Amino acid sequence: MKTKKTNLNLKPAPGYLLIEPLEKEEKTASGIYLPESASEKPQKGKVLAIGEPEITDSGTKKAASVKVGEIVIYKKWGGNEVKIDGAEYLFAKFDDILAIVS
Repeated sequence: MKTKKTNLNLKPAPGYLLIEPLEKEEKTASGIYLPESASEKPQKGKVLAIGEPEITDSGTKKAASVKVGEIVIYKKWGGNEVKIDGAEYLFAKFDDILAIVS
């Protein structure tokens, strides 16, 4: 799993994270190469930027539970994919994060 070197100047909206999805695995642990059509989109990525705390309906602030640089697992259908300069990124809500990879 690799991430590409990035030099983005983006700040996510309140309640959102900017994630760089990790590259798909091209072969299995046993050494079998997977064709592009057989692999699923990754659900792991590196947090590149964090938006301001989200204001909830009750008026309280909800901060992100992750830090820039952490590797996270996010919901399979969560977030919005964007392509910038040929690279794919994901804007995900704070609630779309399922776990931090340690």
